Amino acid sequence: MGPQGRTRRELLAAIAGAGIGAALPPAARAAPVAGTSGAASVPRRKDSVGVALVGLGHSASTRLAPGLQLTRHCHLAGIVTGSPHKIPEWQRRYGIPDRNVYSYDDFDRIADNPDIQAVYIVTPNDLPLPLTLRAAAAGKHVWCEKPMAMDAQEARAMIEACRRAGVQLTIGYRLQHEPTTRRLMAMARERPYGRILQVRAEAGFHAYDDVDPARKPWRLLPQHGGGAMYDMGVYALNAARYCTGQEPVAVRARQEIHRPHLFEGVDETMHFTLEFADGTVAECATSFGQAMNHLRVDCERGWYELSPFQTYSGLRGRTSDGQTFADSVPHQQARQMDDDALAILRGTAPLVPGEEGLRDMRVVDAVYASARAGGQRIELARE
Repeated sequence: MGPQGRTRRELLAAIAGAGIGAALPPAARAAPVAGTSGAASVPRRKDSVGVALVGLGHSASTRLAPGLQLTRHCHLAGIVTGSPHKIPEWQRRYGIPDRNVYSYDDFDRIADNPDIQAVYIVTPNDLPLPLTLRAAAAGKHVWCEKPMAMDAQEARAMIEACRRAGVQLTIGYRLQHEPTTRRLMAMARERPYGRILQVRAEAGFHAYDDVDPARKPWRLLPQHGGGAMYDMGVYALNAARYCTGQEPVAVRARQEIHRPHLFEGVDETMHFTLEFADGTVAECATSFGQAMNHLRVDCERGWYELSPFQTYSGLRGRTSDGQTFADSVPHQQARQMDDDALAILRGTAPLVPGEEGLRDMRVVDAVYASARAGGQRIELARE
């Protein structure tokens, strides 16, 4: 891997010149430049999927890489980064050989690497589309963090590229692999308290007070898919969908901005209402300015809730008749990645395919459209 790999921003600029849906030319097939780490080779095992992490930011370093040390059916085999200074520490810590280290420039060489069967894209929200197209063209399965794209059109392009290439596309909704969340998904089918009347889902936190407006992180920049709705709102949206077992038919939304010097062109807080065909309503909220982490389902003969419902541990549930239940998974994303790896190894459908991410992106598009139109009711056409 050459030391002068492009940054994420430079990668996007290069891709934009060809048009977002255009075919991407493969990078030169030059041999990688040897590094100085002397790291041992990552073995290829028939019972374990080799995974390359694409993007070495906070989530990859604090959640995914440690989680891959706990998995049984997959392992960390490679890295892709636009930050060369991070490479030596990753190689030292995880024993990644030079041949499994890539920049965004030479990412296409991954097609020739038998150590890596899947890539996990954990980048700003404007990069999953081009990176998924390249990974699929290289014959690699794609795991992608949520939200999967900037909009539904991009999500459809990702799904189609993976379908044509015969590789799996899986979205990193870790909670859908977690037992307490799956219990609520089962209750949506079984209706133990009668018909569901209303869902309340809220996900957010207070942050960014100390940010220099001249040096904003990418989550505050519209060109990279910043804003609370993309980042935390998808938790509330996805929860409303899996708690009802239905797809919304209409949306109303309004946004709030209390720190305009930081939130220029992106939402700080978003309130949105989802309407379902059977009359169920989901009142949802998300924010970068308020702490919120609660999910409640009100039914004809009782209620149930998770509070918190989207943390990495400590999920706690209770019901109106006194039942309690709690998360017992040591590492949610380790379980998620093992489930996704087993789908590859067994040739079965993944638990959370790209189509699940597309369903959320269709609603996200409608939420933003409604907010721009002053809260106008936006109907969702059937997909």
